[in-house]
Amino acid sequence: MIPEFVVYYQSPIGIMRITANEEAVTGLDFVDEIIDNDDKCGNTVLKECVDQMKQYFKGERKTFQLKLQPQGTEFQKRVWEELLKVPFGKTASYADIAIAAGNPRGFRAVGSANGRNRIAVIIPCHRIISSDGSMGGYSGGLWRKEWLLRHEGII
Repeated sequence: MIPEFVVYYQSPIGIMRITANEEAVTGLDFVDEIIDNDDKCGNTVLKECVDQMKQYFKGERKTFQLKLQPQGTEFQKRVWEELLKVPFGKTASYADIAIAAGNPRGFRAVGSANGRNRIAVIIPCHRIISSDGSMGGYSGGLWRKEWLLRHEGII
């Protein structure tokens, strides 16, 4: 079993729990409280991730340069790969991602995969909106999605 390390980062939109192994970021999600924070774990992946998140929230970074290891089905991984192609300051629809992921009628499946993304912000599921231009859902809360879209100058 590969050891996993955890650090908590207080972002402008709440506490983020970031997990990584020795090679890659494995998770980034929003939590209500810090549980046993050991940010002195010495994991270079976590340190780099926190540095890049700080830069992103200061408006100094538009792309992340981190190795990621998301866990999911093959379809979910295809969806997440397509999400990574949606640039800072732009949006795509669930239907756009479904087409790009090879399942043109799978916009609901894309929504489900989006909701199962466990590396928030870095895999930018917040940039995916409904075809009618409405925000759709966001597992971190719609207020966070709106904040992120405003931060990126989309709304």
